[in-house]
Amino acid sequence: MKIHIVTDRLLMRDMMDEDAQGMFAMDSDAEVHKFLGNKPIATLQEAQKIIASIKQQYIDNGIGRWAVVEKESGDFIGWSGFRLITDVVNERTQYYDLGYRFLKKYWGKGYASETAFASLNHGFKELDFKEIVGIADVAHTASNTILKKVGLIKRNEFIYDGTLHNFYSLSKEEWRENLNK
Repeated sequence: MKIHIVTDRLLMRDMMDEDAQGMFAMDSDAEVHKFLGNKPIATLQEAQKIIASIKQQYIDNGIGRWAVVEKESGDFIGWSGFRLITDVVNERTQYYDLGYRFLKKYWGKGYASETAFASLNHGFKELDFKEIVGIADVAHTASNTILKKVGLIKRNEFIYDGTLHNFYSLSKEEWRENLNK
């Protein structure tokens, strides 16, 4: 198991097979999927397939979402970090998407912002990304607030899966300028 980021309260590490129960609890929750196409999973096997897919992304792309573990409890609480997008989304392809998803009982604790800030800094400092992107359903107030809070800039709106989404991005140069303010 590789730990990529450590914050005051959290560890961000490679996803493991042992995370399947937590992944199932999170991704089978209809509220968690409200702004993700309303497609919650129904079986533990689906959670295992998601984890296998993320682990394959580590191999194929050198990056994939990381499990987020609460230091104090040792519990899997969700995932955060990057995914290389290779499909055409908003007329773009081949970009690093910053994302996060947490079990509902961990909402409202600042974990999404904490992991998004940490991921953004890691992406630019350690991984030398030139740009980081974030996408959120326009109706998902919390996610839009987080993407703005961590410094991503709204560039435009676009239709994804039949729903209006905001497209945010931040270049390494813009990130550096923000640090110097």
